Amino acid sequence: MRHKKKFNHLNRTSSHRHALLSNMAVSLIMHKRITTTVAKAKALRMYVEPLITKSKTDEMHSRRVVFSYLGQKEAINELFREIAPKIANRPGGYTRILRIGNRVGDNAEMCIIELVDYNETYTEVKKEVKKPTRRRRSGGGAKSAETKPAVAEVKPEVVEEAPKEEVPAVEEEVAAPVVEEKAE
Repeated sequence: MRHKKKFNHLNRTSSHRHALLSNMAVSLIMHKRITTTVAKAKALRMYVEPLITKSKTDEMHSRRVVFSYLGQKEAINELFREIAPKIANRPGGYTRILRIGNRVGDNAEMCIIELVDYNETYTEVKKEVKKPTRRRRSGGGAKSAETKPAVAEVKPEVVEEAPKEEVPAVEEEVAAPVVEEKAE
């Protein structure tokens, strides 16, 4: 039975499991995305998310606590300088697990674990794109009335016109086409 067994032991001793998760966490922080099995990815998520939360407060104590878990200065600098400002407003859920199928050799279920804010396909900021307007033959109805600025209505003035004088019609003479001859 599994009574009160909170985490997956991954069929390893305690020291081996700690070293495995530490190395995987460093790889995830440095590369932002790694490929592994689903069981290891779930264990890594439980291991690395509290460390990322600690990195939000850039103090000496939090750096030393994270260093005790990871053990690499480069990874800690990357975590506190690059990752922490990017996830400052996120209240948790810093990693994403994407399943990619089974491994060829032993049919183990594989996945990609990645930091959420570093995947451009999911975090693309959508810009408001204006739809190109089309000129149509009709007036456009209600849309055109909304977009046009309000114009004060002008009443046409009544103007009396003087009677036109009758002009005798002049017949235009139709001239024959002129053909130019080239001088030889």
